[in-house]
Amino acid sequence: MLKEILIVEGKSDTAAVKRAIDAECIETGGFHFSKKTLQNISAAYEKRGIIILTDPDSAGENIRNFLSKKFPQAKHAYIPRDEATANNDVGIEQASPESIRKALSKVRTLEINPREEFTTAEMVKFKLAGGADSSKLRDKIGAALGIGYGNVKTFVKRLNNYGVTREEFLAALKNILSEE
Repeated sequence: MLKEILIVEGKSDTAAVKRAIDAECIETGGFHFSKKTLQNISAAYEKRGIIILTDPDSAGENIRNFLSKKFPQAKHAYIPRDEATANNDVGIEQASPESIRKALSKVRTLEINPREEFTTAEMVKFKLAGGADSSKLRDKIGAALGIGYGNVKTFVKRLNNYGVTREEFLAALKNILSEE
């Protein structure tokens, strides 16, 4: 049984998680949280800790951002968009049990004092910005590091905010480039 409680968007997400691991989930019901849901998340945060596992889409990102502000020590797990897409639908409920377990093995916590380790200029240097395949490369590296996909600005912010080390980053980049 997972110690922390997973925060997911809906019932289908909970069902997908339960196929993958033994875990307790709280469903947000989308972005319009009820007072009771926020109370439940707050109690879980205080007693056991929470892991935010929202859909890899803009609605999921909005929910994640909202919860991150209210619960700054929450942990985060990301499933890559391509692993959470089926039948033209994107969501945790579309992810395989293996993808869910893999995302949970790479959980990250936002740092209280984010670093300034990575810059947008470096992303251009490493071909993660400005190139035809930059988006795909960022997606692959984000999956390898467990920080999810983001545009260049979001990607740099996540690298810095989730405490990714230069060694981790370079190892992931080298590994991805050697596969291509």
